[in-house]
Amino acid sequence: MKDNIFRIRKCPKCGCIYHNAPALSRVDGRTAICPDCGTREALESIGVGAEEQEQIIETIHRCYAG
Repeated sequence: MKDNIFRIRKCPKCGCIYHNAPALSRVDGRTAICPDCGTREALESIGVGAEEQEQIIETIHRCYAG
């Protein structure tokens, strides 16, 4: 049987506390960041503006809140 172990982490980029699997920062390729910052970095890399990024993240949270 596999145990679900949750780690509480603090994102070095935004300071938020999270427990999901971390994302790998595109900035240095080594730093573990929160999933939201990972999404922001990915969207920024394809030219999505900050306001639209926040709308997308809100939609993700709304759809996957469970």
